[in-house]
Amino acid sequence: MNTPKKIVLAYSGGLDTSVILPWLKQRYPGVKLVAFAAELGQGDELKNVQKKAYASGADRVIIKDLRKEFAQQYCLPMLRAHATYEQDYLLGTSIARPLIAKHQVLAAHQTGADAVAHGATGKGNDQVRFELTYMALDPKLKIIAPWKDPTFELTSREAAIDFAKKHKIPIDQSKKKIYSRDRNLWHISHEGAEIENPANEPLDSCLVMSVPVSKAPSRPQYVKIAFRRGNPVSVDGKRLTSHELIAKLNTIGGRHAVGQAVLVENRLVGMKSRGVYETPGGTILYEAHKALEQLCLERDLYHYKQSLALRYGELVYNGQWFHPLREALQAFMDHANQVVTGTVRVRLHKGRAVAVGAQSPKSLYDAKLASFAMSGYDVTAARGFIDLFGLPMKVRGMKQPPQSSD
Repeated sequence: MNTPKKIVLAYSGGLDTSVILPWLKQRYPGVKLVAFAAELGQGDELKNVQKKAYASGADRVIIKDLRKEFAQQYCLPMLRAHATYEQDYLLGTSIARPLIAKHQVLAAHQTGADAVAHGATGKGNDQVRFELTYMALDPKLKIIAPWKDPTFELTSREAAIDFAKKHKIPIDQSKKKIYSRDRNLWHISHEGAEIENPANEPLDSCLVMSVPVSKAPSRPQYVKIAFRRGNPVSVDGKRLTSHELIAKLNTIGGRHAVGQAVLVENRLVGMKSRGVYETPGGTILYEAHKALEQLCLERDLYHYKQSLALRYGELVYNGQWFHPLREALQAFMDHANQVVTGTVRVRLHKGRAVAVGAQSPKSLYDAKLASFAMSGYDVTAARGFIDLFGLPMKVRGMKQPPQSSD
């Protein structure tokens, strides 16, 4: 590969990317470095990020507020699909990486850069998510991945901390404060330290967006969310933009310890990893959205959508947001959500979010049919239905009677 002349680095201000900036200067003498930072709702983590980037070796810093785009064009489409990975992971890091990488590519075009870089390790999923997006959006750009460079010696967080101290790079981490975290509007993830051992209970002190269940209020809180065509539009009657709505539910849900998950997941690259995830607002939205889908979607459509959501979740987890299959599945999900309109009342209490009531002008629920009363329903039709539905099982029972297990 030709030596890059200008590199756009996905820069967070965290430990890995802070040490990678000066390392790139050493690795490619004379290279120009553009630090690209995305504001995705990570709180005060971007405070002083521009100053830190320049102090770490950047020649130019680009900071872009992507919260609106993140919420509207990434989080909400995923919500409409009702996608998860391995049941418990609401894909907070997975859904953000393609957006960051997309704007890195745009920054490369804007600044005349010939390469893009990321600080993801060679063991994780993020390397795939970044690089697949680069390849999909501009395959001509060189991809620089320091962790996969044989000359890269900062192969542990401890080594990176030592390197930062040696080169006087400002960082927040220490060898005692060693969690690896990723935060955005949708969630925060925690890895490392005691979390790495599946036998250990994660410490309450690792939590950031939510309180421990033991410190949640003893009385429940109810929140009402209105949806239009699968998209949340208001909380407790107040209309909000999508990113404001998610942020508000994060605050409410975090107060009640909602959205905490501890799981061992199967990484795309093959190994299992363990993490703690906090997704308070997303958990509330998923619960509310599920209640409306149950109310409004016809049975076969609902069941088939659930099966496709598993594949959709895998595509997001694997970094294939710009894959044509994900885009085609999105069209299906969005069509199904045309009738997902209404309001849901969610009860928040001691770590749980439960949809306790839902209303919709598109509801398929018929109170007369659902009641125990038999008026308006021909019970004799059930006999013939069961006879035909069960005919294959009946014939098998007659022709191939089950063998005794004795």
